[in-house]
Amino acid sequence: MVYFPFKSFGILAGIASLATVLAAPAPVTSSNTSEIASRRPSATPHFVVYSDSWAGGLPPTVAEIEGFNVVALSFLLAQGACDQALGWTQLSTAQRASIKSQYAAAGIKLIVSAFGSTDTPTTSGADPIAMADTMASWVLQYDLDGIDVDYEDFGAINAGDGKAEAWLASFTTQLRTHLPQGQYIITHAPVAPWFSPVYPAGAYRKVHETVGDQIDWYNIQFYNQNEYTTCDNLLTASSTTWPESSVFQINSSGGVPLHKLVIGKPASTSGANNGYMSHTLLASCIQEAQAKGWNAGVMAWEFPDASSSWIQSVRSSAFPL
Repeated sequence: MVYFPFKSFGILAGIASLATVLAAPAPVTSSNTSEIASRRPSATPHFVVYSDSWAGGLPPTVAEIEGFNVVALSFLLAQGACDQALGWTQLSTAQRASIKSQYAAAGIKLIVSAFGSTDTPTTSGADPIAMADTMASWVLQYDLDGIDVDYEDFGAINAGDGKAEAWLASFTTQLRTHLPQGQYIITHAPVAPWFSPVYPAGAYRKVHETVGDQIDWYNIQFYNQNEYTTCDNLLTASSTTWPESSVFQINSSGGVPLHKLVIGKPASTSGANNGYMSHTLLASCIQEAQAKGWNAGVMAWEFPDASSSWIQSVRSSAFPL
């Protein structure tokens, strides 16, 4: 995602003290069944909004985002939490519990988004296992419903040597050892061209082939690529620059199930360099996609531009409230 820092990050404190957090997942019992159910990924469609712009550390209220069902606090960097993710850590335990309770009552999951446009974990030589352990610790310590992997290490992907794909596979697999499937959400947020067959090492086609069964869905960034601005280009016919990277081509050519292909768009022209669609045009594309058998949902960058009025307009034809 485009990253606009509003508050400096804080180093992940007390990593050593988190060792006990990463014990084997607790067995399901009658006492924790309801807690697990509240974290479990919701059925499609997924309506995801990122919250990065500093808002005093508080996530959006339920009323401000009515129509969304997943909020991604941004960002958890390799160096530590920043912006809204950092703000979450600065709330009291009681405050966090109250917000989570309100979200759960409204059917909203709260996750954290990792990396973003400023982190290059593969290029920087970060160990994927240790990084996954640290980030899973953070999710567990702060009682979130999961993690979104917004990996944007373009240099590593463009190198074409397979190191980026292997890094992502190891990182995702290790996350799952601490955040069991069906109990916690793990999503990825690749740019759409990474599903194109032009990458020699496979990019996200290879990631999906390797660990796609461990990823609940993809919040695909259909922006900042100088295309995906018409319904045809977005849904069925990407350009020759990034062939086979529209929604239905990623499904038919890339083998990714339609229910995992969440369409990501900026909610305002200032939210991305290009790729913006008006909410009315996007709504018509969503309706067309639904008619063709797609129902994965929509991702928006970011609150407060992506508010309840925006998502309700986008959903109005295909998924009205």
